[in-house]
Amino acid sequence: MQNYVDDPVVQKHRWWIITAVGMFTIMSTLDASIVNIALPVMSRDLHIPMNQAEWVVSIYLIVICALLLLMGKLGDTIGKIRVFRIGTVLFTIGSLFAGFNHSFMLLLAARFVQALGASMTMATNNGIITEVFPFKERGKALGLIGSFVAVGSIAGPGLGGLILGALPWGYIFWINVPIGVATIIIGQVVLPKDIRQTHARIDWLGFGSFFVTIVALFVGIFIGQVTGFAAPLVLALFAVAVVALGLFLVTERGVAEPLVSLSLFKNFEFSISLLAGFMIFITNFFFNVIAPFYLENARGLGATKAGYLLMVFPIVQVVVAPLAGSLSDKIGPYKITLVGLILILFNQLGYAVLGLSTPWAVVALLIGLVGLGNGVFQSPNNTIVMSSVAPSELGIAGGLNALARNLGMVVGISTATTVLFSAMSAHAGKKVTTYVAGRPDLFIGGMHVVFLVAAGFCVVSILLTATRMIAMRKAH
Repeated sequence: MQNYVDDPVVQKHRWWIITAVGMFTIMSTLDASIVNIALPVMSRDLHIPMNQAEWVVSIYLIVICALLLLMGKLGDTIGKIRVFRIGTVLFTIGSLFAGFNHSFMLLLAARFVQALGASMTMATNNGIITEVFPFKERGKALGLIGSFVAVGSIAGPGLGGLILGALPWGYIFWINVPIGVATIIIGQVVLPKDIRQTHARIDWLGFGSFFVTIVALFVGIFIGQVTGFAAPLVLALFAVAVVALGLFLVTERGVAEPLVSLSLFKNFEFSISLLAGFMIFITNFFFNVIAPFYLENARGLGATKAGYLLMVFPIVQVVVAPLAGSLSDKIGPYKITLVGLILILFNQLGYAVLGLSTPWAVVALLIGLVGLGNGVFQSPNNTIVMSSVAPSELGIAGGLNALARNLGMVVGISTATTVLFSAMSAHAGKKVTTYVAGRPDLFIGGMHVVFLVAAGFCVVSILLTATRMIAMRKAH
């Protein structure tokens, strides 16, 4: 068989395949969100300061982003399903060792192994689904993957709180082990053998320069959030990132088999969809930073009730994403992505006028609206990204798509924090680096500025997407 769509055995098992892929998508997303709630407990048990404990989260994000392109290329080179399978095993092993409360270094090493496995599954999941599902069902299938991401973000804080209330913190990692073993068994039965392998040589110089770029950039961002971005060490790290990025671009232009073929970005559909997805992930994480301050500090809502309110976003997205994917299969993805972006823009403008007396029903409606907008946007946008490249480039396209998501998360968190405290400092007439007790007006003013910036990202995404639609119409 030249493709999985013509293989009756694969088609018979395609929903089991998406189940196996989806279970690991949930776990890798869950593991990015479940750990935050346990950091204070880890800090106490391991006798380390809180700023060191935060590296349990940071190392996971850094390693994933640094390895996604390599894993996507490996997927194209030796087979996406082989890379996915290895990733599931590594992630499960890393989860097992991360749960042992022995030492901080063992925990960081285990998180590295987890991230290595997660990068392998994240880089290949969309490519596997794109190859397995026929075009008429692809939007629905990729929409389901989007729902699995949302499920991970739903379950993380709540599940983490339940586990910590009854068990030691190691169980937030050990919960992955039985799920991982079950997924490995299901995958062994239903995942087919790889049929597309380019056997291309790996561009190790390109990978090395990209790895240094990501590590220097992220470490600079994480340190800068603590010390300030004008600190000499932070500026030096950013300089290293810029030099390494320049070397990466020069390398990719000069080698016969680059890690990322830069000609891929000449594909208008691919580049615009990737950039729009990146900017929308930035705006999503703007709210993730602001929401706890607004709900708990400014409005005095309890943490549990705030958590329930925030769950409206991913719950709506879980319901809407596969429906939007199915609709994009029928009428095409372009108009639907534009509708989703407009909904997200209205949501950001709504956030920008929230106050201390805004009715809770309106707050819930706005949180639900961003879930609706993301559900409508993400599925067809992923379909465009994965359908606009050649089958031999599905792995690297999936890696770039996952990289855009993770970079958007980090950039969104750091940009929102910087804009918020800069605006609050301007209003206060002095440097502010935290929520000021008794001065909710300072926070509300800063919050409004943050969401106007987020609305700006949405406007750029809308203009890019509308330009693409016009260009596509002229081409046809």
